[in-house]
Amino acid sequence: MRIALINENSQAAKNGLIYRVLKQVSDVKGFQVDNYGMYTADDNAQLTYVQAGIMAAALLNTGAADFVVTGCGTGEGAMLALNSFPGVICGHVEDPLDAYTFAQINDGNAMAIPFALKNGWGQELQLKYIFEQMWLEQPGSGYPKERIVPEQRNKRILDTVRDKAYRPLVDIYQDLDSELVKGSFAGQHFKELFQTNARDGAIKDYVLSLL
Repeated sequence: MRIALINENSQAAKNGLIYRVLKQVSDVKGFQVDNYGMYTADDNAQLTYVQAGIMAAALLNTGAADFVVTGCGTGEGAMLALNSFPGVICGHVEDPLDAYTFAQINDGNAMAIPFALKNGWGQELQLKYIFEQMWLEQPGSGYPKERIVPEQRNKRILDTVRDKAYRPLVDIYQDLDSELVKGSFAGQHFKELFQTNARDGAIKDYVLSLL
């Protein structure tokens, strides 16, 4: 599994902490972690949580990432932004129980964490426990166990509804403010990571054309 970490500007100062903990857990699992920044609050490329959603959609829909870890102060804005795009199912994850139930019931491919709200001492431990529970078992296995069949059926229904509800991603990008979209991909290491890991196709071609 390839995991992408995206930090928006209000919580960019915590990128190093989040990356270290995420990589610690991912290394045990044999996962790859790509850090897309923001890396510091002073980065030239300033990402809003809306732009984190734009970027996450490009990564997930091209296979440049299998899962996105992101968030904002409360996690709510990032969660809403990511869920605005096709191919993204993002859960709002405040604690390890949220992580476990989201993974097992909803089988999503992104999580938005409140990196400021209710986070102080022990934040690195809270993040560690969240990441451990997110990938404790095979995602989509169902919870509680006696509801595995209906939960998995509901997830398939949700996927069908979402497929009908969204337009192609490139069409969405083209209808948004061009500077907003282009700025979403302006991070220091975005181009090299995306160019290397994204599948060839219309989305990759369009994103690279903006750079």
